[in-house]
Amino acid sequence: MLTYAYQARDSLGQVHEGAVDAGSPEEAQMLLHRDGMHVLSLEQETEGGSLFPSRISKSDIIYFTNQLAVMVDTGINLSTAIESVSSQEKNEALKTLLVDIRRSVESGEDFSAALGKYPKHFNKTYISLVKASEQTGMLGEMLERIAAYMRNEVEIRNKVRAALAYPAVMVVLATAVTIFLLTYVLPKFTPLFERKGAKLPTPTIIMMAASDILLDYWWAWLAAIIAVSVSFYFFRKTERGRKTIDGVKISLPILGPLLRKITIARSLSTLGTLVRADVPVLMSLELTADISQNYYYDKLWRTVIDSVTSGNQIHETLAKSKLIPPTVVQMISAGEETGRLEEVLNKISRHYDQEVDLSIKTATSLIEPLMITVMGAVVGGIAMALLLPIFSLSRNV
Repeated sequence: MLTYAYQARDSLGQVHEGAVDAGSPEEAQMLLHRDGMHVLSLEQETEGGSLFPSRISKSDIIYFTNQLAVMVDTGINLSTAIESVSSQEKNEALKTLLVDIRRSVESGEDFSAALGKYPKHFNKTYISLVKASEQTGMLGEMLERIAAYMRNEVEIRNKVRAALAYPAVMVVLATAVTIFLLTYVLPKFTPLFERKGAKLPTPTIIMMAASDILLDYWWAWLAAIIAVSVSFYFFRKTERGRKTIDGVKISLPILGPLLRKITIARSLSTLGTLVRADVPVLMSLELTADISQNYYYDKLWRTVIDSVTSGNQIHETLAKSKLIPPTVVQMISAGEETGRLEEVLNKISRHYDQEVDLSIKTATSLIEPLMITVMGAVVGGIAMALLLPIFSLSRNV
């Protein structure tokens, strides 16, 4: 008998978490269904508890989407295709999710409705594209397009993370070295300076004061770091916090232009994909606003929605904003006038994907020497603060 941790929704829509003993995942699901529960997730616990349960990553969803697209394109029934993919899946969490989706489809639910039960893994854009394909009968082609779209998103995210990894490591290293020098190395020299009665230069006095503050009030520093971290966590969840943080992000000297290009590429790629899938324009714009992940671009696209509702064209509102380059607005205007908006949007997004790659390389080449210079200045400054009084003592001797 095995133990399965579950998350399930009751008939009133409330979500419950717990554990159930069963011989297999299917038996566990049957027991929960018998109790009136709709299973959302089911994971087998290890002997020591579910310390490292399997998780469904975006790569897992991309692989599933791609596999399903190939099978549906070859004429395999949707339910059979899902069952085939789930039977070969090694990730138990994803396998359970697919089993539940297959059962929902077999019971008569639309595929999009079955996916909608798992918003954590299938976002609004994914579900809307699937829903549009159900109406046009082009599910296989749409799933392939969704997989390509998600792969592009993951690639951009990985490139940005890789670009930011080096400066992040340098910041951590510089901070660690600074704290080590101030709290361990400098206090070793302090008794020597006091015994010799040397007149200390201003940099040394400042460094010794900083060392004393770190050593005597470490608890206050620790409390301050925790307080700032907790405050920032809750502040960024407020509208004012999101507005402030997102404003700072796109205004940074080196990273700001890069983040702007990433947001524009993501927005236009999503809008182009949705328009091509014959999703209604207003819904497409709303989904574009949702995935922008920036307060100012979200607000811009929602302003476009109001403008389009009033009978205006998309480019008319974008032309009034400084967030979208004039050349992009001109191309969107041409696309609307010629009826080739979807094609124009896809070309712009591909161009911006290339711009993002170039900007990442440029940002990395600028940040690396900058971080080395800053780290050298910090460590060198502390070293000079230590050496200046030693030079003074040697001259007196």
